[in-house]
Amino acid sequence: MTISKDAFETLVLEILGPLHGVARRLTKNEADAEDLVAESITRAWRGRASLTDTTAFRAWMFRILTNTFISERRKTLARPREEQLVDEASDREAAFSLFERLHQPFLLWFANPEQEFLDKLLREDLDRAVAALPEHYRVVVVLADVEGLKYGEIAEALDLPVGTVRSRLARARSALQRTLWNVARDRGLQTSRAASDHG
Repeated sequence: MTISKDAFETLVLEILGPLHGVARRLTKNEADAEDLVAESITRAWRGRASLTDTTAFRAWMFRILTNTFISERRKTLARPREEQLVDEASDREAAFSLFERLHQPFLLWFANPEQEFLDKLLREDLDRAVAALPEHYRVVVVLADVEGLKYGEIAEALDLPVGTVRSRLARARSALQRTLWNVARDRGLQTSRAASDHG
């Protein structure tokens, strides 16, 4: 049974904020984000017959958003390109972990015991670090760590094997941790123990 217009609008309104947040991180600017959300909602409405379970609406909508973003990007590029991030980095660089630097669990999105340290890392620094990631890493980290999609949902949304999603996410997180650690170091914000051990 095809979803009704009222039900569709209700479901869209419930996730409009997160949709726009993901779109802004993917496109890196407000105007393009608004266009992306609008186009994605239009495509979702046209393809609503493919939604067989309304409880899966959120993941379905994010899949349409990311697919729309990717297809629009491909149109603007002469040919798709895969930027290398840490694939060619040394093992030491690839293994960088802010967890180890702080000597305790570190949750990248600011819900952790090292709150005093993390509060000093401005949200803008995190946004800049995410925006600087190559597109194929940025997409997975936004879907996983900002929107909380599961590996399987991301794999389905991007039409990738789950293993590829895991690998890209690990590399993206490593790069983000390294960037944020460098920001903290440059500003003299490390904890004294971390600074003395690793400075």
